[in-house]
Amino acid sequence: MKKDPRLERAGVSGYNKPKRTPKHPTKSHVVVAKEGDKVKTIRFGQQGVKGAGKNPKTESEKARRKSFKARHAKNISKGKMSAAYWSDKTKWIILVAVLSGNGVMYETNSRFAYTEYNRWVQGDLRLWG
Repeated sequence: MKKDPRLERAGVSGYNKPKRTPKHPTKSHVVVAKEGDKVKTIRFGQQGVKGAGKNPKTESEKARRKSFKARHAKNISKGKMSAAYWSDKTKWIILVAVLSGNGVMYETNSRFAYTEYNRWVQGDLRLWG
C-alpha cells in the first residue's frame, strides 16, 4: 500500500500524530488529521511562544491556560479537523507523572490518568493490591 504523500510532505509518521516544526516561519506544529474519509493537513500553534502550557505554576500561567480554553472552546469541540483541537491536545493539556505497577514513573497527558492520580493522592484509590 502506497503511503499518502501528505504524510511525507508534512514530515509526520502517521495520521493524527502531531509534530513540532521549529523551522516553520509562523506555526509551531503540523498534523495530518484524518477523521473517517476526510484527510487534512493542519498547521497550528504560534512559533516561539513559551510557558503556561503543560505545567502552569503561577497564577498568570493558570489564567492564560483558562483563557485559551474559554476563547477556543467552540472550535476545540469541533474535533480532529480543527487547529484549536490539536493546539489544546498538544500544547495546553497538563502532564501528570504516574507511577506504574512496576515502580517506573512515566508522564501522560491522559485526562483519565490525571483523574485517577488525583484520587490516589487524596487516598480514595488504591493502585496496587
